[in-house]
Amino acid sequence: MVSDSHTRRAVVTAVAAALAGCAGGDDGGAPASTPESDNPALGDATQMGDLRLTSSAFEDGGAIPRTYGHDTDNVNPPLSIANSPPETQSLTLIMDDPDAVEPAGKVWLHWLVWNIPPTQTTIPEGWTPSDAIEGTNDFGNRGYGGPAPPDERHTYRFKLYALDTTLDLPRTADKRAVGEAMRGRLLGRTQLTGTYAP
Repeated sequence: MVSDSHTRRAVVTAVAAALAGCAGGDDGGAPASTPESDNPALGDATQMGDLRLTSSAFEDGGAIPRTYGHDTDNVNPPLSIANSPPETQSLTLIMDDPDAVEPAGKVWLHWLVWNIPPTQTTIPEGWTPSDAIEGTNDFGNRGYGGPAPPDERHTYRFKLYALDTTLDLPRTADKRAVGEAMRGRLLGRTQLTGTYAP
């Protein structure tokens, strides 16, 4: 005979597992760390190869200066790109906030840029790309939208991808569409994170 306490533990375990499956979505309910085979733009950009992304404005995991916030100067921080594979044809840059997840599981998008030339090694502060395409962020604007956490300190991911192709996408493409186009074309990827408080 199964004890009441054993039954309660089993029920609690099953409910916890179900809730965990529902809570960690990224863009339409995909898991927080979506495998590359599903969509490389979703979840963390786990290190692949020697590609590197750094900033002179903050260290990896450090605080993003307030000037780069949405409600202040709202300009992108300077970024440096290193070790792009020799075969790279384009770079894609995505900035999102995994701490800001909408009820449907969509992670808030702050910046989406694709077809960055492979020779690009610096992205200056307040960059307006001429040889790359900027998508629309979740503020409804094309280009960079700075951190704007409504409640507490959030972590922001700057994700960089080296591709063996350029992406033939309309300017209206969203993060999911860009990720689908990148599938199977990655030569390298890396991630820089920063935090920002209200």
